[in-house]
Amino acid sequence: MGLGISVLIALKASFWFIIFTLLRILGLPKLSLAFLYSSLVSFLVSVASHPWINLPLFLGKRPDGSFPIWSLVIFGPYLLFVRVFSKLRRLLSGEEPYSEVCEGVYVGGWPSSRKKMPPGDPAIVDCTCEFPRRSEFAGQPYLCVPTWDTRSPQPQEIESAVKWALRKRAQNKPVFIHCAYGHGRSVAVTCALLVALGVSEDWKNAEKVIKKSRPYIRMNALHRQALGEWSKHRLSTSTKNGGTDRVR
Repeated sequence: MGLGISVLIALKASFWFIIFTLLRILGLPKLSLAFLYSSLVSFLVSVASHPWINLPLFLGKRPDGSFPIWSLVIFGPYLLFVRVFSKLRRLLSGEEPYSEVCEGVYVGGWPSSRKKMPPGDPAIVDCTCEFPRRSEFAGQPYLCVPTWDTRSPQPQEIESAVKWALRKRAQNKPVFIHCAYGHGRSVAVTCALLVALGVSEDWKNAEKVIKKSRPYIRMNALHRQALGEWSKHRLSTSTKNGGTDRVR
């Protein structure tokens, strides 16, 4: 399986450590400490996000989407980096913040503001462990499925998210499933939801349906493996009308 985020963050840790070393050589020990700290934080994130370990709760994100003070203090450099990088990447890509893949179901990136949220005050399925739930969305139904970037929610987490989303659709509530950019983690959950809603026969067909509305999606081997396992053991039955789910 690809190491994905683990390798990228490890490279960042190495870069910060090189800067730390250079500053020490130049006789700037106090300034160098900030880079040493950033390097250490990046190294810890790299280890925690490794596929053999995979601890998305390592960053401390709560079920309500908030981060405790200790997390903001310890992991501040990383959390700030991903937010800045996300905004720059989305600005440069020009991609729409969200896409409607079928009636009442949206998939997209982290909603950093109200204008990046789909209309209708949708119920939110948050597939990130590194982004907070914005305070302006506190009144909307919310489910957190904490997952590292380039990793996949586990099959049982996909199933729980699908059941939750089915209940919201049965109440005629739109659903917005998001990760950082709306390309991987959120797409995996959305594929399963489209199958459960009866929009698609299987997750592979659902991926094609989503790609028509959001061309830049790219699920990896981990997403596909999780969906394959979910398909074998899923409990939520298909329903053409987006009705309630039941156990079979």
